[in-house]
Amino acid sequence: MPDENFAQAAALDAIRRELADSYDEELELGLEDERLDRLAENSEFGHPDRLDRKVYFRELLRLQHELVRLQDWVQDRKLRVVVLFEGRDSAGKGGVIKRITQRLNPRVCRVAALPAPSERERTQWYFQRYVSHLPAGGEIVLFDRSWYNRAGVERVMGFCTEAEVEEFFRSVPEFERMLVRSGIVLVKYWFSITDAEQEFRFRMRIQDPLKQWKLSPMDVESRRLWEGYTRAKEDMLARTHIPEAPWWVVEAVDKRRARLNCISHLLAQIPYDTVEHPPVRLPDRVRNADYVRGPVPAEMYVPAVY
Repeated sequence: MPDENFAQAAALDAIRRELADSYDEELELGLEDERLDRLAENSEFGHPDRLDRKVYFRELLRLQHELVRLQDWVQDRKLRVVVLFEGRDSAGKGGVIKRITQRLNPRVCRVAALPAPSERERTQWYFQRYVSHLPAGGEIVLFDRSWYNRAGVERVMGFCTEAEVEEFFRSVPEFERMLVRSGIVLVKYWFSITDAEQEFRFRMRIQDPLKQWKLSPMDVESRRLWEGYTRAKEDMLARTHIPEAPWWVVEAVDKRRARLNCISHLLAQIPYDTVEHPPVRLPDRVRNADYVRGPVPAEMYVPAVY
């Protein structure tokens, strides 16, 4: 009996360690938030009403569980889901995308973050390079920036002509209606932050050696052109907010609230239910009497620095 109790205790301890390991990634992200908070302690742009950390983690894990259920439903019903994430530089798009994909199957839910178009792509139909990333049945694609680059950064930075912008505004409503008619579920989010909040986040990146890589020359220039981006955003929302594919604005000054609100809203856009799965049973391992496991040479092991 003592041996049996010891074995049960050891098994429970192993289960606890395994569960803790499975949540380490979110813990690391949470610690990252705390580190940034400490860097910001002396800043004039504090967030005294920021969502409590315990509440945030509890709700995030609950919503991520629902995302897994949604993923099962999308696979089972062969749905095609496209979610666009747009917003200013540093608005928090990447953070919410990371939390959405964190516990999902990358073969089902993938991220499309396209680089600047190549010379060949510049001569193609504007939407062509985005079409190749659209989902097949049973897939979810999250666009970290999308075809709306033309209405935003390309327009403000002068990478396209006003005639090309006007053609985009004529084409995009029909393009999106065509996607929706084909059966694609299309959801569009704009992450909204204030002028002061963007300045704060940029200054944080300048001070933080782990975040400096995120601040590109294009980002710096976008800071100078805040008003130009504002006008472009207002024009874009007014001209592309259509009944078949409306825009949804996420208040994103508080990153934690923005993530929870966006995920909660996304779940509400796609009616889903529980998919019943057959129970999984591990088969007995085949053991062969003539198999002897060979030793691994010591020089092949990674040094145990830790």
